[in-house]
Amino acid sequence: MKNIDSKGHVTGKSVYLDDIPVRQDTLFAAVYSAPVAHARILSLDTSGAQNFPGVVAVFTAGDIPGENQIGGTIPDETLLAEEEIIYQGEPIAVVVAENEYIAREAREKIKLEYETLEAITDPREAAEKGSLLLSPRTLAMGDASSQWDKCSYVFSGSTKIGGQEHLYIETQGAYCFPKENGNLTVYSSTQSPTAIQRAIAKVLGKGMHQIETDVTRLGGAFGGKEDQATPWACMAALASSSLQKPVKLVLSRQDDLRMTGKRHPYAADFKIGLSADLKIMAFEVTYYQNGGAVNDLSLAIAERTLFHATNSYYIPHIKSTIYSCKTNLPPNTAFRGFGGPQGMFVMESAIAKAAQELEIPALKIQQKNLLKEGDLLYYGQKVKQVHIRKAWQTAFREFEIRKKQKEIDDFNKKNPLIKKGLALMPITFGISFTATFLNQARALVHVYTDGSVGVSTGAIEMGQGVNTKMLQVTAQTLGITPSRIKLESTNTTRVANTSPTAASSGADLNGQALLIACRGILQRLKKLAGELHGANASEIDLKDEKIFVGGQFTGMSWETLISEAYLRRMQLSEIGHYATPEIYFDKEKKKGSPFAYHVYGTAMLVSKVDCLRGTYEFEEVKIIHDFGESMNPVIDTGQVEGGVIQGMGYVTMEELAYSKSGRLLSNSLSTYKVPDIYSVPKVFVVKPLKVSGPKHAILKSKAVGEPPLMYGLGAYFAVRNAMRAFNPGFKYFDSPITPEKVLLGLYEKVKA
Repeated sequence: MKNIDSKGHVTGKSVYLDDIPVRQDTLFAAVYSAPVAHARILSLDTSGAQNFPGVVAVFTAGDIPGENQIGGTIPDETLLAEEEIIYQGEPIAVVVAENEYIAREAREKIKLEYETLEAITDPREAAEKGSLLLSPRTLAMGDASSQWDKCSYVFSGSTKIGGQEHLYIETQGAYCFPKENGNLTVYSSTQSPTAIQRAIAKVLGKGMHQIETDVTRLGGAFGGKEDQATPWACMAALASSSLQKPVKLVLSRQDDLRMTGKRHPYAADFKIGLSADLKIMAFEVTYYQNGGAVNDLSLAIAERTLFHATNSYYIPHIKSTIYSCKTNLPPNTAFRGFGGPQGMFVMESAIAKAAQELEIPALKIQQKNLLKEGDLLYYGQKVKQVHIRKAWQTAFREFEIRKKQKEIDDFNKKNPLIKKGLALMPITFGISFTATFLNQARALVHVYTDGSVGVSTGAIEMGQGVNTKMLQVTAQTLGITPSRIKLESTNTTRVANTSPTAASSGADLNGQALLIACRGILQRLKKLAGELHGANASEIDLKDEKIFVGGQFTGMSWETLISEAYLRRMQLSEIGHYATPEIYFDKEKKKGSPFAYHVYGTAMLVSKVDCLRGTYEFEEVKIIHDFGESMNPVIDTGQVEGGVIQGMGYVTMEELAYSKSGRLLSNSLSTYKVPDIYSVPKVFVVKPLKVSGPKHAILKSKAVGEPPLMYGLGAYFAVRNAMRAFNPGFKYFDSPITPEKVLLGLYEKVKA
């Protein structure tokens, strides 16, 4: 089945937040935000804005009827700043006017007096000064400190890993309608409808039952709308509730870039010890996570970094520590991979460092240490159905990697100013929310008297094709054509207490809940069909909208069966509830099995570097990926392709830049570059690994949202290997490896 949204997207008929017809009495909001990164507020004069023609109201912290607090996991984030500014772009006031142009012009009339305070932007500096979001966290297995003397080789190093802008096509926004009896309906561009509902209720001093959040689809999110859609919805709701009029708040691209958090930049120090036969005996790593001004999701992201510190390798002695550092930047937040890419990058850097010192290809160390069935991950989970060695071996065979490396070596000998580099990137990525309680979902299914079906789940469609998969689950389970099925918008009144559509678990959690609901209806229908045809329910099959007994068509159609069920007053609606079994993590003991399963794969990446100009391109990216038993190969392959390119952009051209005073310098699409069609590898191959799927994946089809991004990390090492063919002395691990950094690195301490 093709993506059911494709036609709507390409014809412009798909409805996003900004496509919702605007009611005649709608007002528009714009946010006045902090002009500096850290300051004490001395006075705030909003009269200039309030008296501006066309302005209806200006809201500040003093106008909030409930709590001025929107922190989702830790109550450390105000909706509107009160006494202190903690990052440039922090919301201070909301201007509501007859149209958005007036609102944006009027906000410039607000006068703010402040006393500038010291701003911290670097995570290492924050750690030195004790500016932390929470105490450092450590996970360990064995005793790494006792192993160094036993190792044949010990190497140390440091890395820098930049952040990444989400750059979703649809910016942050919300549209709020007042209803009778103090109720509100909020249309929000969010991955977390329940989080929006909960935060608005707190800010307005209402019950969650009075707030209805509705989402049709998002124009992209990548994690940036998991937690950070909340403030804009709360501001729209504050104004709408107070003025009793619809209020729409949609950020401009410039405001979105300036006011929202990004992927967390990290700095890290590592130490790796190997045996004579290249087994990794010990590994120690300390991460410095740049969390920004408030927690947001930093602590959960830090936890996933720790869980993915070893990537695809078994290491018997390991200690990893992370400092979640509080800086005066916008709160950094979820981004596809959720801390996993940073942890994996450091691991691969440590291997590359060891390989460089030993003057051997990194793949020798990688291959020697790959996980095998039954290995214990250092946080206590025993891996099952481990496919990383099979993926690695399949990639070697299918892509003729030894032959490719020889071709590259021969090319480099003949070309003094053009060099090529090859890197392999194995991945092992855990699927589940690391906060165990979030691994739950509900679905609501109605079968109408004409045989048509309405489906509501907690899944948010944001371009990843989850709606198509929900349609497939329903049609396949009930044995009906997809045209009979309507997927409703995601709505907190129809499906309550939704978990975010995140952690690559949207299809698994919501699909399993939907499967339970459909099976509940199916079992009742089979029992009825059995009674009508003198058979046991176990003998009944529903397929192609026909009823079969023992494989023989009965002559009864789906519509006839549904009509009969209604006449007999049978329940034709069902709620499905699913909670992922067998997962847990003891935060006190720091051990457990937090993931339902892992996704495996191996990528080969080949780069070509112009050593005169510092520019580069990617000739080949070839991947063996573990889809499990893909229920939709077209959608899943597309997810791999998109994820890889986003990961490649992350470590090559996408460079976030802040001034020391905390001002975003890469604040437009002229100063922040993302991959375009010219960045796509000339040869791009994705092949499925032929393996069975795990039971906790929906229909044994593995999650495919986040894992493919990790393949893109290999782009950094492919470019770096090409650089080292020109300058063997190049030693740094500083991502992203932009053309400027390449050019400097090519001519740094060139060996004679």
